[in-house]
Amino acid sequence: MAKILVTGGAGYIGSHTVYFLRKSGHSVIVADNLSRGDRANVPEGILRVVDLRDTAKLASILREEQCEAVIHFAAYIAVGESTKAPELYFANNVGGSTSLFEAMQQAGVNKLVFSSTAAAYGNPQRVPITEDQPIAPINPYGDSKVMVERMIELLDQYRGFHSIRLRYFNACGAEPEAGLGERHDPETHLIPLVLRAVLTGKPVTVFGEDYDTPDGTCVRDYIHVSDLAQAHINAVEHLLNGGAGGAFNVGTGVGHSVREVLSAVEKVTGRKAPYISGPRREGDPPRLVADSQKLQNTLGWKPVRADLERIVADAWEFAQRHGA
Repeated sequence: MAKILVTGGAGYIGSHTVYFLRKSGHSVIVADNLSRGDRANVPEGILRVVDLRDTAKLASILREEQCEAVIHFAAYIAVGESTKAPELYFANNVGGSTSLFEAMQQAGVNKLVFSSTAAAYGNPQRVPITEDQPIAPINPYGDSKVMVERMIELLDQYRGFHSIRLRYFNACGAEPEAGLGERHDPETHLIPLVLRAVLTGKPVTVFGEDYDTPDGTCVRDYIHVSDLAQAHINAVEHLLNGGAGGAFNVGTGVGHSVREVLSAVEKVTGRKAPYISGPRREGDPPRLVADSQKLQNTLGWKPVRADLERIVADAWEFAQRHGA
């Protein structure tokens, strides 16, 4: 078992990964500035409140805690916001990562799992998407992640880093027993927004109903956050055991439209999901679905909670406990 630094571990996916890392027997330290994370998501005693751009403090934490690897989540993630304030995304996502990598270099830590994104592919040539498809992001958020991926490739080549870049699709669901689920502020993800609409009666907006998809709404690969957390654990253990790095897609291989999500929510909750139609959102591709065979074959990972209704049921349980 290893000691692992998790950046952004107070956030949605980060906190789930911390939970499952600890269940797997690993020791964890969380680095988070709490600008978009929640202190309540982090177990007592393991949180270090630090901004990623504080290189010296990060290096000190890595050395003092004798960390053997880093799982790097800390980033801004809202596509719409990134189109309104690209400089914010470059400063935080790219600048913060640069600082982290310098701190790792100073502390002699060279194993890294990076939380990347399917947004790297932009409008894909083929669906399901394989890792060999062109990198062509269509929004500043995707661009910021691609810039970091390129930095990591060069660090692997010239600095002796060993890294895995996980490009994942639509994280969703919850781990209600652990008290963990989606609580972004503002919330931008579809499933918690639809559940909020069910609980409050205030309709959710469906952005675009004229896409070239079977029902006109965007199609996405919805992956349970606990399956996603397990992919990070498989990845870091693979690196710690001397395995090779690379880029891997993380998804179920099945796409669901916005309308299908609305239907699943209505089935699980037994209530109407009120919604209104809105214009297309800038930077949204029509279809994003993963081919994750490379990850399954190389790291032995499998999505075990891939059923959409199971995902919605877990998110619904969390929403009922914690409110809209």
